Amino acid sequence: MGGATTAPRPSLYPAPHKPRLTPHPVPLSPAQDGGCDPRPPDRPLRCAQPLPHPLPAAGSACPRAPTASLCPSLAARVFHVSPCRVLPLCCRPSAWDRAARPPPSPLQPPGLLLAPCRSFSNNKIQVDLDESSGVAMMKFKSPPVNSLSLEFLTEFSINLEKLENNRACRGVIITSAVPKIFSSGLDITEMCGKSMEHYTEFWRAVQEMWLRLYGSNMVTVAAVNGSSPAGGCLVALSCDYRIMAENPKFSIGLNEAQLGIVAPFWFKDTFVNVVGHRIAERSLQLGSLHPAPEAHKLGLVDELVPEEKLMEKAAAVMAQWLALPDHARQLTKTMMRKAVLDRLVAHREEDIKNFITFVSKESIQKSLRMYMEMLKKRKS
Repeated sequence: MGGATTAPRPSLYPAPHKPRLTPHPVPLSPAQDGGCDPRPPDRPLRCAQPLPHPLPAAGSACPRAPTASLCPSLAARVFHVSPCRVLPLCCRPSAWDRAARPPPSPLQPPGLLLAPCRSFSNNKIQVDLDESSGVAMMKFKSPPVNSLSLEFLTEFSINLEKLENNRACRGVIITSAVPKIFSSGLDITEMCGKSMEHYTEFWRAVQEMWLRLYGSNMVTVAAVNGSSPAGGCLVALSCDYRIMAENPKFSIGLNEAQLGIVAPFWFKDTFVNVVGHRIAERSLQLGSLHPAPEAHKLGLVDELVPEEKLMEKAAAVMAQWLALPDHARQLTKTMMRKAVLDRLVAHREEDIKNFITFVSKESIQKSLRMYMEMLKKRKS
């Protein structure tokens, strides 16, 4: 931290979780800085030295941006790219170079806190950004159970990148618009009876979702307003803070073992970092789903609140986190999570191959088909 710099390590894949540290900004007086309004796109950065490389021109692609590997054909179908300039994460200025703004009041009703100043919606996810508070609301709206399909995962990563690139956004609250369910986890139909190419594309999208969320510079709060098994639990675990509705009928956990599936090492690492090794080991082996009160006792969620107060509490927690200087919080977060993130980045292709080998086994395919038949009988 003493001002020393290290040369960036070359990587085949530019990980979105590694923030690019620009030189410390030169403090400006309010008269010089023009007040605390968000900076227009053409306003120069307040840096003591020029950036290490030029920013891409409007409409041009950055050669270091990872989005080319993120299901390009599907991304083009599910998301309309705006003609305005959006910087990829690898070229995005550090968040502490953003204009300062007072944090939202914890007493402010959530409806006022998250007034939709700017909204964008795809098929699966609704995002509302209040630029005055710097807080976005991301709602899953893929009934019946918000399953993490390839399309859903692609939308999720694109929306998260869009918020990361917006200098007005400092935090995001993730919740569900579907009653009684946060997310049911990975879509089983994406893993059953598909081609090797499809499995590759799907698993890469799962990895991308986790890398972007777990390594996000923004404050991330999960407002878990329903059950959240498997991949849904991973989404909540990847956030900075988890608040769950106080309903014993809602459960959360990594229950992959119940389906004959082994949770990947980065699922496990994320779980261990939240609840500790012994609880994670027992829960993963048994494929446990923990009711909300038990999840709180184990530390899997940070707080339980009545359902009607969930969003109000999420807003208050967000205000508390945003009251801290962005640069100190971001560097601390990177320090705590870097080793786990780097491990997947270093073994990403190997992890994809392991997934394909595992899910292609006839015994696993049979288990998935049986599970899908069971779900169909439940619906009927």
